Amino acid sequence: MMQPRRSPRNPFLFALISLQLQFLSGLADNNPSDHKKENKGVSEHASKGSTGLKILFVILGVVAVIASGVFLFKLWQRKKREEQHARLLKLFEDDDELEVELGMRD
Repeated sequence: MMQPRRSPRNPFLFALISLQLQFLSGLADNNPSDHKKENKGVSEHASKGSTGLKILFVILGVVAVIASGVFLFKLWQRKKREEQHARLLKLFEDDDELEVELGMRD
């Protein structure tokens, strides 16, 4: 019997969906009918501001993680390229000791 094919898990996608669900559950918790009339506007404004601030911090965190990942990848590429260049130079450098040992040069 064939088993259903499972899609690969992407932790970034999982975190994004989790944050969206938390955001939606936070919106569902803010029931304006529970507040008194005089505090209604202030309370809603404060909760929307804190939710927006949380979203901003999450977005900034994701951007920081992606930027640091790109920076580290570029740094790794540069180091790898320098090592390959050094190996190439070593391969083609003149080796006088070998020529003297073989008697090709005095």
